[in-house]
Amino acid sequence: MIIQFNSKSNITSDEELRGQLSSIIEKDLKRFSDNITRVEVHLGDEDGSKEGMNDKRCTMEVRPEGMQPIVATQHANSLFEAVSGAATKLKNSLDTIYGKMRNY
Repeated sequence: MIIQFNSKSNITSDEELRGQLSSIIEKDLKRFSDNITRVEVHLGDEDGSKEGMNDKRCTMEVRPEGMQPIVATQHANSLFEAVSGAATKLKNSLDTIYGKMRNY
């Protein structure tokens, strides 16, 4: 599973931050890692340099093999919360999709 990060110019995304965020994503999507070819993570700060509630945004796209991409977006007070929320939404979506596939 390849994790690719994209961030707006107002987000400082260094190697350490990407490593920490990758750990969150890998933990949440671990069960599906054999079926996922790539995860694209788009990070942004809605308010730029100003402080605001839920101004950090993470849009995450998962590409399961042989399926259409699945996208989730989460706004939060920190990038960690935004990434965790988006990963949880994707995990729940994948649970539902693969659960339905098993039942047929």
